[in-house]
Amino acid sequence: MNNQATIEKLKLMRLMAMAETHHAHVESNMYSDHTLDQYLAVLADREWEHRQNRKIKNLIKRARFRISADIREVDYTSKRNLNRMVFERLASLDFLKRKENIILTGPTGTGKSYLAQAIGNQACIFLHKTLYYPLNTLLEEIQTAKAQGNFPRLMKRLSLAQLLILDDFGLFSLNQTARQDLMELVDRKYSSSSMIITSQIPVSKWHELIGEGTIADAIMDRIAFSSHRIQLKGTSMRKKNAVKNNSIN
Repeated sequence: MNNQATIEKLKLMRLMAMAETHHAHVESNMYSDHTLDQYLAVLADREWEHRQNRKIKNLIKRARFRISADIREVDYTSKRNLNRMVFERLASLDFLKRKENIILTGPTGTGKSYLAQAIGNQACIFLHKTLYYPLNTLLEEIQTAKAQGNFPRLMKRLSLAQLLILDDFGLFSLNQTARQDLMELVDRKYSSSSMIITSQIPVSKWHELIGEGTIADAIMDRIAFSSHRIQLKGTSMRKKNAVKNNSIN
């Protein structure tokens, strides 16, 4: 048997992990320790893992997260009203199966964006298509897409995302065009997939923030009234960490 020829054929078929594993086993003569079925299973498992890891990497890249956030590194020691049991239940991603939303509110620096992106990263690991946007950036991108004739394609991509994270809701006021664009987006996502929305503004003030009663009613009805809510409190964790680091130095 010509092992090198086999390895080259595997590479030509883009079975790269299988080729690398087979090459390593040939070099070390490890394949002789397995039965044929066992060895085939080893090769198949390595290729499967490689492809899954590549999918995860691509999903994370396409999500366009602003930071690298991990649910395993969430800080539960700071006094910010974060219930570990509640957050870990949400991080299990059952809310995605039920097409439910999550709303994270609280003062600046309390970790809303980190928590949202940590759940988003977890969703990618479990192969859920995820997109992250600061809300104002998304609204600007929608306007650009309309001007360039790419609006249907953008809305399709947003609609197909199983999780859409909208960061910093309420950071900027909404004009009539922005309200209508947000309404169309929320309407497309309603009951079909999930969103995570972060905001410094309490939900009780969103209606006034959105403006124009009819549109505000429709948006609130679709994203707020049946969402899981986490209301963070306390002072900025960034300030605390900066003070801690300065005291150490």
